[in-house]
Amino acid sequence: MSGSREVPSGRAPEAAQVVRPYGDTTGDGRVQVSFTLPVPFGTATERAKAEGAGLQLAAKMGLDPAMVVHAKGMGQDYTFFVVYGRVSHLVDLSQVTVTEREFPLLSAAEVNLRIRTALGRKLVVVGACIGTDAHTVGIDAILNVKGHAGEKGLEYYREIRVVNLGSQVAVPDLVARALAEPADAVLVSQVVTQRDAHISNAREMAAAFGAAAGSAGRRPLLVVGGPRFDPAIAASLGVDKIFGKGTTPGEVASYLAHALAPAATGGQA
Repeated sequence: MSGSREVPSGRAPEAAQVVRPYGDTTGDGRVQVSFTLPVPFGTATERAKAEGAGLQLAAKMGLDPAMVVHAKGMGQDYTFFVVYGRVSHLVDLSQVTVTEREFPLLSAAEVNLRIRTALGRKLVVVGACIGTDAHTVGIDAILNVKGHAGEKGLEYYREIRVVNLGSQVAVPDLVARALAEPADAVLVSQVVTQRDAHISNAREMAAAFGAAAGSAGRRPLLVVGGPRFDPAIAASLGVDKIFGKGTTPGEVASYLAHALAPAATGGQA
């Protein structure tokens, strides 16, 4: 890295904020990675060849030296590896960018007050897992009254009406229900990410709502969430907001109030 200087401890001067991975000792550059290769792990010969394949990939990834600390067959034709080794790469913390939350966190009372004052009615939220995604843990954690991480879900908020459609909802059905309610916001959770299904599903949903809006150009606020989403790509997917892993119901409620209910002062919730 241009301009950086390695020091024995593995840390550069504080101003540079350059660090290296830590494994056994500070600054030793040791990392652990896991991967699967389409090679069998049955006979002694197959096992030896599989471990050699794992080491070859580790070397091409820049681990030197590297060792296979775990290898296990997965079915007849695949092997799972855990590899431990040293890398020479440094990390410049000054080049790490963090997206700051653009809205304040509000209490349930503050969210209710803003919605009631700004809208004069309940804010309607329709939630679902779309496509073939059957994992409702994420969407239920945000919507159900029991909530997540000690926070009540959106059903707990007096001024929010929640319609939870559950899992494996087809995009046309989601659009139809959102328009029928009518929804102020649509929340979609995507956990299944094979072949970037979460990306294609989000784009399909955004396009469908855009088409349904027609020339009027009005559609519900589109919010998607899941562990593999990058919050920075919301615009490219055609949605308004992306929430990543670790999101709490309070964050989502605060965002909805921020986006759909202008700030209000005075009064009690």
